[in-house]
Amino acid sequence: MAKEKPADQLSYEEAFEELESIVEQLQTADLALEKALSLFERGQALSARCNELLEEAQLKLRQLVPDETGGYVETDSADDGES
Repeated sequence: MAKEKPADQLSYEEAFEELESIVEQLQTADLALEKALSLFERGQALSARCNELLEEAQLKLRQLVPDETGGYVETDSADDGES
């Protein structure tokens, strides 16, 4: 088996796909405790990576727009044109 890439080098899709596989293995396989713990730890790293990438994507969708007082307010880019 090829050496797995560190979680922080995976795309969202790669990390999520591997995480799904790990969850399935943990749910269906009769694993030794050491193997189950290893899979669980990898799953935690993959989950953290997915969350990190989702948060980055969310930040890209947010922007500052002028408000009525001359200041700025943070808004979702999906709110454009609704004022």
